[in-house]
Amino acid sequence: MKIPINLASQPFRRDRALMVASIAVSLLLLATLGGLISLILLDRSQLADVRHEVNQLEKDTRKVTAEQASLDAILRRPENTEVIERSVMLNELLYRKGISWTKILADLEKTMPFNVRLMAIRPYVNKDNQVTLDMQVGAESQGAVIEFLKSLESSALFESPSVPSSQAPSQSEPLFRSRVVVNYAQRL
Repeated sequence: MKIPINLASQPFRRDRALMVASIAVSLLLLATLGGLISLILLDRSQLADVRHEVNQLEKDTRKVTAEQASLDAILRRPENTEVIERSVMLNELLYRKGISWTKILADLEKTMPFNVRLMAIRPYVNKDNQVTLDMQVGAESQGAVIEFLKSLESSALFESPSVPSSQAPSQSEPLFRSRVVVNYAQRL
């Protein structure tokens, strides 16, 4: 006969597997914490570089703004007004020179019906740097002019055509004459 005698104060339990798993999870969490700390330090160093670049750009911007202010002060002097007026005139001439007559006439040819005549055309640049065409057109019937306006409206090259004035045929002029103003898509 065997009598089990346990002299320990607490009974024996099999906790070894639980302890090993706990240690493994603890080591994994510790490795994750180390990775997060290294990412934080890397992010801080990158953020310091970005701050340095932003400060340098702000410094450069202030320097350029100060230079611009000093140049503007020089340009506003009374003795320089003639030069400014001349440069404005030259810039306007360059804008006008930038208008391509060949392109304007080729685009009008695509949209103008066969029975409408272009009597006069005057392109100019408006305050938004957009080319506006002021045209005088003639046709044997008012319907042909209306057809021309419809083709201008449907074209992607022309926008918001208007007819400020129109004249009926007379003995000296057998055509209906209309003045057409339209914005042209050529940008400067």
